[in-house]
Parts: sequence; structure tokens; C-alpha cells
Amino acid sequence: MTATDRRPPYRFAHRIRVGFDETDAQGVVYYGRYMPYFDRARVEYLRALGILGHVPGEAEFAMRAQHVEYHAPARFDDEVEVFVRAQRLGTTSVTWAFDAYRVDTGEHLASASQVVVAIALGERRAVPVPDHFRTAVAGFDSEVQT
Repeated sequence: MTATDRRPPYRFAHRIRVGFDETDAQGVVYYGRYMPYFDRARVEYLRALGILGHVPGEAEFAMRAQHVEYHAPARFDDEVEVFVRAQRLGTTSVTWAFDAYRVDTGEHLASASQVVVAIALGERRAVPVPDHFRTAVAGFDSEVQT
């Protein structure tokens, strides 16, 4: 786990190196590429907490909303550190917060939030966030709103 105390209230970060295929004609990371960066950071957060993976019969999470603000460009071969935290644990949803920075300069590249909803796959309806997920996240991200 990449636990960190460098950027409170964030306690987890994941590093990504920008590939050539992720840049546009100006040599800047294409704006749509940030979503996979945020997703990868969230997945690594969950992996580190031991709650990544499907449990048969248990709720799955589906993306409900995403908002991104771009602050500065990243370029080919930049190392980007994506900070992620659970901002809010609702009854049936989780709100995630992200901030991405260039590792070498500390320049703030982008901020984002995502809302995912726990759903019962068979019925495609919202269900409560599983207790083991809630316990693990709240235990790690002590500032999460519930």
C-alpha cells in the first residue's frame, strides 16, 4: 500500500508514468486519459485495503457521476502521483476524491470526484454499501463522511 501523509486529508497515492499514446498532437496528456488514472488509483486503494474483487452474490459498484477540473498539463514521460480518498460513504453510494500532481515539480494537474453506487447485479437496483467495505474504508480514511 502506498500510504502517505504528504497531502492531508489524503492517505493513499498511486504513481503513473505518462505514455506517448496518452498524449495529443501538442504533446499534452489528452484530457480523457485522466479518468483511467483516477480509476487505477481507486483500484489500487481498494487492493491495498484487501477489498478489491468480486464476492458472488454481493453488490457491485457502478459509476454514477464524475467531475474533473484541469489545472495544468502533464506531458509524455511525466510521473504523475494520484492521491485518492473516500470522501463520503452514503447508504448506497461512495464519493471518491482525487488530486493529481507531477512528481518532479509538485505541480497540481487535475482534481476530480466520482460517485459510485452499490447495485444488485440481477435487479440492477441500488443496495446498501457492503458492511466489510464500509468498515475497511472508514478504518483507513478516518475523515470520511458517513
